[in-house]
Amino acid sequence: MRSPDGERAIDRTARGLAHGLASRATRRSFLAAVAAGALALVGAAPAEGARRRRVYGTRRTKQGWYGFCGHTWTTGSCPAPGPLPRVDPRGYPVRPTDGRPIDDRGRLVDALGRPVDEAGAPLVRRDGTPLPKAPRTRLCEDWVPKRFGITTVTQGAWYRCCDNQIRKLADCCSTSRVRINGDASLRGYCRPGRRVFCVMYVDTGVPC
Repeated sequence: MRSPDGERAIDRTARGLAHGLASRATRRSFLAAVAAGALALVGAAPAEGARRRRVYGTRRTKQGWYGFCGHTWTTGSCPAPGPLPRVDPRGYPVRPTDGRPIDDRGRLVDALGRPVDEAGAPLVRRDGTPLPKAPRTRLCEDWVPKRFGITTVTQGAWYRCCDNQIRKLADCCSTSRVRINGDASLRGYCRPGRRVFCVMYVDTGVPC
């Protein structure tokens, strides 16, 4: 039986190896995930009493997604006003269920950015006056920098057939060596000098 000190040493080594693999891996490779799983099987688990850190993006309806359309990755989704980081072609948030534009509070908005109900009528206060507009900002270029204090830009894209239409997946890239879920960031499809911080998607409506 290993001593507590031995368990902690193994855990430190395993974490270092997994971190190194993740920092060199791309989305084309599953080596990092496989290596982390293998290390866990041979006894490289956290010491007793240690809490397992929740990974941002693993809860589908609360924090985005971890995998869908037959594709799985380890980078969490970008923060969004809706349950999933669906954006329009310009990077502004839309409602995941139907692609209608929403503001930063998650409310449906009209072409002028005014909050509206399902039928498109302006939302009003009890006295009948319209509710004020809220900002509607791009997830990658505006919202992520404001929340995390880093400069990010949308770069790279790949496509999957999802729900009988082509879905465009996009990387939100930065110079940070750490991605949104706290792990080492991956190069993905970002341009040289940048790495993936979080991910988002556009439903194109093109049948597949």
